[in-house]
Amino acid sequence: MNKAVFLDRDGVINVDRGYVHTVDDFEYIEGVFDACRALKQQGYKLVVVTNQSGIARGYYSEDEFQSLTEWMDWNFADKGVELDGIYYCPHHPEKGIGDYRQDCDCRKPKPGMLNSAARFLKIDLSQSVMVGDKAADMQAGIAAGIGTKILVRSGKAVDDTATELADVVLDSINDVPAFLKQ
Repeated sequence: MNKAVFLDRDGVINVDRGYVHTVDDFEYIEGVFDACRALKQQGYKLVVVTNQSGIARGYYSEDEFQSLTEWMDWNFADKGVELDGIYYCPHHPEKGIGDYRQDCDCRKPKPGMLNSAARFLKIDLSQSVMVGDKAADMQAGIAAGIGTKILVRSGKAVDDTATELADVVLDSINDVPAFLKQ
């Protein structure tokens, strides 16, 4: 069985500007490539798990999201980091339009994306890590049985609920490899 670091996207990999869906709006968190390279060297698979309710709301299409995701994936590859999986939820239970309006099991705080990745990539969730910037990320990690939940301050303002659910609060993904080495 493999171990993985599950990464939320907005606020962990890139600056969260709200409904980021174009290359022009996508700004990487400083040091993300070095941190991810270090995590790979520590033996972790890297899996992105991201809610994309902007698709559900009609702000951008799945094709636009896929184009940006391909560009992001290529950026990681160019920096010597292979992402092992990218999972996204295009749904929203209240604000979704048409088929996108649904209470699915993939939207964090539910564990669907993590469980799908675990099955496909043969991941031991108890040996894995969730890195996110809000309570829903921590809740998804708990629901999936993730061993370590790390809240980072590089995204949404850290609130008490998220802090209580996390095992540790770090400034950004840059601090994760050193924390996991301990």
